[in-house]
Amino acid sequence: MTTDLTIITTDWQSHKPALMRLREQVFINEQHVPVELEWDELDAEAVHLLATHNGAAVGCARVVGNQIGRMAVLMDWRNHGVGMALLDKAVQVVRQHGFPGAKLSAQTHAIGFYQKVGFQITSEPYLDANILHVDMQLLF
Repeated sequence: MTTDLTIITTDWQSHKPALMRLREQVFINEQHVPVELEWDELDAEAVHLLATHNGAAVGCARVVGNQIGRMAVLMDWRNHGVGMALLDKAVQVVRQHGFPGAKLSAQTHAIGFYQKVGFQITSEPYLDANILHVDMQLLF
C-alpha cells in the first residue's frame, strides 16, 4: 500500500468539494456517467470516506446503511492500495453499525477486486448508468 495514505471518515458537508472533484473525474469524465445519475439525496446522509496522500484527495467511497458505493480512485493512484484501503475502511464502518454484512453494486471489471476480500456475487449482470454491474455481498 502507498505510504502516507490517510483515510478519513467524514460527511458530505465537511468535504463536499473534494468528494465532488473525485467523483466527477472518475464517474462523469472517465466513465461517462450522466451527471443527473451521479448526485442524489443519499450523499447528505451517507458516511463518506476520503483517501488523501500528503493532503491531496486521491480516492473516496460512501456508506449508506450496509451499502458501500461511489468508490472512486484517481487513475494515477489505481493499483497502489488506495481502493483496498477504502474498501477495508468501508467494511469497518458497516460492521460498526451492527449489520450482518455489507452489500455493493460492482462494475463487472472490478468483481475480482471485491472477491479478494470475500464479497460474493448475488445477482445476474445488469446495466446501471450504461455500465455492466452485479450485486455483491460480504457476510460477517
